Amino acid sequence: QVQLVESGGGLVHAGDSLRLSCAASGRTYRDYGMGWFRQAPGKEREFVAAINYSGGSTYYGDSVKGRFTISRDNAKNTVYLQMNSLKPEDTAVYYCAGGLGRLPQARDRVDYWGQGTQVTVSS
Repeated sequence: QVQLVESGGGLVHAGDSLRLSCAASGRTYRDYGMGWFRQAPGKEREFVAAINYSGGSTYYGDSVKGRFTISRDNAKNTVYLQMNSLKPEDTAVYYCAGGLGRLPQARDRVDYWGQGTQVTVSS
């Protein structure tokens, strides 16, 4: 199995940038597509970004396209989410996600979840 631990969240102002990290442990990490979801209070968990096992293909939700970039460093067993031009509506708990042999682009395609890291963007 794979354990996922997020870090890098915090409180920032609109227009600022943050980079989230997800450190993975487990024998099969490289078999997983990886992704990020976010969830604001009272809302459903929303797809943000995904990346395939090699890092050669990336996918983004419409609300973050052009502002966020997902990447992975398999030598470090880490996936990143670079968030630029942050907006107050980006405020949410951000969850790292892993899908065994598939891209975690929807909740039912996620096999492992991290515990989440809070991102708060003030106006």
